[in-house]
Amino acid sequence: MIVILKPHPSDDEVRNIEERVRDLGYEPHTIRGEVRTVVAAVGDETTHQSLETLLSIPVVDRVMPVQQKYKLISRETHPDDFVVNVGGIPVGGEVFQVIAGPCAVESQQQVLEVAEHVKGQGACLMRGGAFKPRTSPYDFQGLGEPALEMMARARDAFGLPVVTEVVRESDVELVARYADMLQIGARNALNYSLLEAVADTGKPVLLKRGMASTVNEWLLAAEYIVKRGNRNVVLCERGIRTFETATRNMLDIGAVAIAKKETCLPVVVDPSHAAGRVDLVEPLAKAAIAAGADGLLVEVHPCPEKATSDQAQQLDFDGFTSFMEHIKPYIDLAGKKFGPINR
Repeated sequence: MIVILKPHPSDDEVRNIEERVRDLGYEPHTIRGEVRTVVAAVGDETTHQSLETLLSIPVVDRVMPVQQKYKLISRETHPDDFVVNVGGIPVGGEVFQVIAGPCAVESQQQVLEVAEHVKGQGACLMRGGAFKPRTSPYDFQGLGEPALEMMARARDAFGLPVVTEVVRESDVELVARYADMLQIGARNALNYSLLEAVADTGKPVLLKRGMASTVNEWLLAAEYIVKRGNRNVVLCERGIRTFETATRNMLDIGAVAIAKKETCLPVVVDPSHAAGRVDLVEPLAKAAIAAGADGLLVEVHPCPEKATSDQAQQLDFDGFTSFMEHIKPYIDLAGKKFGPINR
């Protein structure tokens, strides 16, 4: 349930409500707005006393049940869009961001070339894989820490915050030292111990939807992170596995609209992994923008045919330049501001 306080409560009044919520057997999570303060009470309502007893306290305006299990990210709890700050770059709200870079980091020259080009075309964050969870144990698994070092140098050179995936708990501390945002990939979308470990770093988290996850499972995975006290979560729809084989994955545009309607979190879309083929990246990106996405995660490589992974879905430099030109009118129509840097 959520406890909505009257406008402009004092700190002592908020602390009193938090204590009363604990006394009733719930864990309070307080969300402060400019005017309103909301206390989300997390717990099993069937085994604890009713929070409606709090209505007797003058500062309490309303006590409302939350229908969704994802209480902390629900629009009922936090009606306004939440903006996540990634190394000084805002993701969510009125802005639209493009996160671009190679599927896998292969060399320092490659990363520097990509960073320079994507920034020149308007991207404000850089993606790149240092650790690559692959279906086959014989495929390229990433360069590990050397790749993280390469991306850090590119960030220093071009000012693009780094977004990269962490695939196991033992690597969380290492990746957090280098990255501005930690990505949870589709294969780890329901790895709850990893979600909690990443949450505890305090770093922003890019949470991809699992390839077979329902929307509810995806949003509850985000709740795991927020429940640990880390609200800096960006949801990423990247397509799900269905019977269809025309694309690598089936991009679920409906999930984008639902996530935007039901939660306060920013939502970005990865058209590269959804398409699996470069000629479909742009139309899927346009559909994502129309559905209300706050950004895109796009793979870019200087020479895709020589890439160590996902050659067919990575844009080359000319392709990315054209892509950015073609999506800007859609961003304008969506009423978003394109890629401002708010340092």
